[in-house]
Amino acid sequence: MNRNYTIALTLFCVALTAAAQIALKLGVSGARMQQALGADSATGFLVRAVLSPTVLVGLALYACSTVLWLLVLAKSDVSYAYPFVSLGFVFTALYASFVLHEPMAMGRVGGIALIVIGVWFVARS
Repeated sequence: MNRNYTIALTLFCVALTAAAQIALKLGVSGARMQQALGADSATGFLVRAVLSPTVLVGLALYACSTVLWLLVLAKSDVSYAYPFVSLGFVFTALYASFVLHEPMAMGRVGGIALIVIGVWFVARS
């Protein structure tokens, strides 16, 4: 694999992982799941969560990302590839802010900017 393909695959893996996180969040944040969390034991909630179609999609996305990540690790130094994983924080924070309307304080924006700058330095090395 050439370097550009490896970077693209790495970013795709990170995007899949971020999508998995978002699916898990959506799967356990609905009103029915929140009621179950209050009414059921933790075990009952977890059983309901694992049986939720949205949670199952999230878990499937994680599985796909993990399999593809093996290709990334086979072709890259882990010290090069792993910092890209931090971009998952960026992807999920942007989604949370723009789609879920979660607050985005200036400290969080600054931290995200530092992550992006750090990954840029790693990518250029």
